[in-house]
Amino acid sequence: MGASLKPNRYSNIAIHKLKNSGIETVAFGLKPGNVSEVNIDTELIDYDNIHTVMLYVNPMRQKVYYDYIISLKPQRVIFNPGTENPDFIKILEENKIDFEIACSLVLLSTNQY
Repeated sequence: MGASLKPNRYSNIAIHKLKNSGIETVAFGLKPGNVSEVNIDTELIDYDNIHTVMLYVNPMRQKVYYDYIISLKPQRVIFNPGTENPDFIKILEENKIDFEIACSLVLLSTNQY
């Protein structure tokens, strides 16, 4: 969530790392495009079998996505630096969805993803 076409953005780098690691990847962002052969969706799609949602959206903008993310039934949500959100964490806990406050790039680089 929060995919960017800008190569210097962490969400963009994360897509490249996920693909290079052989991890099936989908992306959502405000602008359509393609990063490392992954289409950036601009509409919320009802995906099946989403394991992890990585947030690159600041807390003030996350609220409109709460229900959507919960509906995906991910096994976990990763709050990247700057996206930490106590209100959403409470909702995730109520829905028995694990979460991590971590940097996805560090997790991927250290084989802890």
